[in-house]
Amino acid sequence: MQCISPIDGSVYAERPVMDPDKAAALLARARPAQKAWAGRPLDERIALVNAGVARLNEMTDEVVPELAHMMGRPVRYGGEFGGMNERSAYMAEIAARALAPIVIEDSEAFDRHIAHDPHGVVGVIAPWNYPYMTAMNTIVPALIAGNAVAVKHATQTLLVGERIVRAFHEAGIPEELFVNLFLDHQGTEKLIGARAFDFVNFTGSVGGGQAIERAAAGTFTGLGLELGGKDPGYVMEDADLDWAVDVLMDGAMYNAGQCCCGIERIYVAEPLFDAFVEKSVAWVSKLKLGNPISPETTIGPMANRRFADTVRSQTEDAVSQGASRLIDATLFPEDDGGTYLMPQVLVGVNHQMRVMREESFGPVVGIMPVKDDAEALTLMNDCEFGLTASLWTADPERAARLGAEIETGTVFMNRADYLDPALCWTGCKNTGRGGALSEIGYHNLTRPKSYHLRKKQA
Repeated sequence: MQCISPIDGSVYAERPVMDPDKAAALLARARPAQKAWAGRPLDERIALVNAGVARLNEMTDEVVPELAHMMGRPVRYGGEFGGMNERSAYMAEIAARALAPIVIEDSEAFDRHIAHDPHGVVGVIAPWNYPYMTAMNTIVPALIAGNAVAVKHATQTLLVGERIVRAFHEAGIPEELFVNLFLDHQGTEKLIGARAFDFVNFTGSVGGGQAIERAAAGTFTGLGLELGGKDPGYVMEDADLDWAVDVLMDGAMYNAGQCCCGIERIYVAEPLFDAFVEKSVAWVSKLKLGNPISPETTIGPMANRRFADTVRSQTEDAVSQGASRLIDATLFPEDDGGTYLMPQVLVGVNHQMRVMREESFGPVVGIMPVKDDAEALTLMNDCEFGLTASLWTADPERAARLGAEIETGTVFMNRADYLDPALCWTGCKNTGRGGALSEIGYHNLTRPKSYHLRKKQA
């Protein structure tokens, strides 16, 4: 398995593909380790997981440039530690409440309650775009809940799973309990089909999610699938224009647009349309495309040339149908036709164009004027995905009414591209199923077990 760096096309890291039988043996050894782990007091599990997170933070100086080399995120942003730490700390904080039994009756006659039992062995199949945060969304609560965990990372971020597991082992997590697997697609599917996992959380493409479902068919293995997105923003006539431009453009361009919940299409009330577009073009034009190791770089290369070519193809298709590119190419001479891709703002777009319907996962955004809420709602729902929607208005009641009609997992008002760990991270339609973070995240990483105990025999 080879990680090809988007910086220069060189082989940055490589590891041998693990034989599925050897991986199955590791998972078999995890099962007795899981039983012992689940038997430890919750406070002890929380403390060891927190220690693992802390140990990972001590690796910042290695992790940040590693990420730049593997997937292109500029070093100026300091990796993913802010979001990772916020989510991990919150999930540790709520564990006792989330995992507490649901008590129906505790009387002299009966003890009736519902417990939250760990699944057993949880498989985490993590993506390359936010390789630490997305993996830790499941790893932290899965371990705290008493599960064993096996992480299999995307080849593009080959070293991430290895580094996380090492940090947790060094902090005291038992080696058999938490393992890293270097598997190809076929090996992963074989293990899922053999019921080597009791629950699998996959973050990635729709095609990948479909492959996971096919592999699990008939095994009754629980699945969490966090798949694609084409997240809309809607700027209403009473919005704070400057704030909307700043947040929505950041949501569209950060991480070279390679964000699950990044903004990929924007609808603007007609009275604000021209001003919004003008300010957005000015915002994007200030970005600095370049080598992510440079501290001046604000937008790095895309992780793979194939991903950049998809965005180029969508953009060219839109232009051929009448859309207009508004960003001056001479501002971004680093765009080399390979992984380095300049950001772009498109107008004159419509929903017959691929760029407004297909997931782009790159630094391009289309902006359309709308005459009213009804038109905006129709366009926002005209999509195969449903992850987040971002509404911009001074009227919370209006946002709530619209939010109730949007087919999405999360409704934002006056913000975008953020995961609140207290809220369930979920989606609908082709975005997948299940939910991470929040108390619901714990419920998905455990199974309910009911106790009906009659204390008196007669």
